[in-house]
Amino acid sequence: MDYVRWFLNALLVMTSCFLVLLILMHKGRGGGMSDMFGGGMSSSLGGSSVAERNLNRITIAVAVVWITVIVGLGLLVRFG
Repeated sequence: MDYVRWFLNALLVMTSCFLVLLILMHKGRGGGMSDMFGGGMSSSLGGSSVAERNLNRITIAVAVVWITVIVGLGLLVRFG
């Protein structure tokens, strides 16, 4: 069981870092944190592009994996 716990912990760290990067890559919807990192400069490009939709899909997929790993770790700690 220790190998599974190590694997899930490593996967949690990797998905957490990747999720933060994906969220910071999103286009800003107005004044906020994204404007501090240069998100406000690209607001004149127009509406939702294919890249933005793909970024949304990847972010949702990584978030689902992240939640699944957290639930798995919780079950492992409780019953393992």
